[in-house]
Amino acid sequence: MDGIIPLYKERGMTSFDCVSRLRRILQTKKIGHSGTLDPAVDGVLPICVGSATKVVDYLMQSGKQYQGELLIGEATTTEDLEGEIIAAQPVTAAIPAERIQEEMDKMTGEITQIPPMYSAVKVKGKRLYEYARAGETVERPVRHVTIERFALLGTNYDAQAKQQRVRFKVDCTKGTYVRTLVVDLAKNLGYPGTMSWLTRLKSGGFTLDQTLSLSDVQDAVATGTIQHYLYPLDYALKDYPAMELSADQWKAVQNGGWLKESEVKPAGDSIVLKYQQAVKALYHRDHRYYKPTKMFSVK
Repeated sequence: MDGIIPLYKERGMTSFDCVSRLRRILQTKKIGHSGTLDPAVDGVLPICVGSATKVVDYLMQSGKQYQGELLIGEATTTEDLEGEIIAAQPVTAAIPAERIQEEMDKMTGEITQIPPMYSAVKVKGKRLYEYARAGETVERPVRHVTIERFALLGTNYDAQAKQQRVRFKVDCTKGTYVRTLVVDLAKNLGYPGTMSWLTRLKSGGFTLDQTLSLSDVQDAVATGTIQHYLYPLDYALKDYPAMELSADQWKAVQNGGWLKESEVKPAGDSIVLKYQQAVKALYHRDHRYYKPTKMFSVK
């Protein structure tokens, strides 16, 4: 079984939980996901099965879109509601929507982030959350990400609780910590904050309305229709130009051979090579030749 399943990950499950369940349902070990989602976050989690695991990196390169909510007035250890409250400050008057959007606009473009201690980033062979649970702190790597859009969807002020909730939508590149982004937004507004919920709407070129739940996948396997829901591995490469190889060209490519620039149509920095309509390789241009970037099949 080979292909990509746009899975809907439910809240309360880790991304690895989803992979483990699918290994049992699909009865195969060769499964990987593209882009970890925290247990408290739901939404799109593309799953690669069989030979499609070779395109995980290309799925992860695509942009992501999220929708969620920021709670202004308290901060937690995990930057979401899973953690313990470490700071609180009453919001004595409603923060105008215009000011919130103004701060959001300042946070678009290329930014740097430091991953939260409660995250899956590895430092010296251990994940940051392992250090955090042990009460240890370590120097964390700086990440450079791009926020393409950070939009205010609505805001509500609770005069009794002296807190404000901000609903948002964000389009960003891979590796973005949305928790950290919204906590920084609260700081820029002068208050502690924490992310109260988050849903991933888009990832790997898939949107929420394309997803299948784990029970949907189980039903499809039971009825013998699972192949209808598997996207081919070239779905992950759809943004690259593609070229159909001749029999002679395919013989050369099978052995990792280069192609002359004059042989490749359409020209581009990178190109997907197909033989008999099946994706075989991704090549890149190097001076007057195209050379292998990634081989997907030599059969």
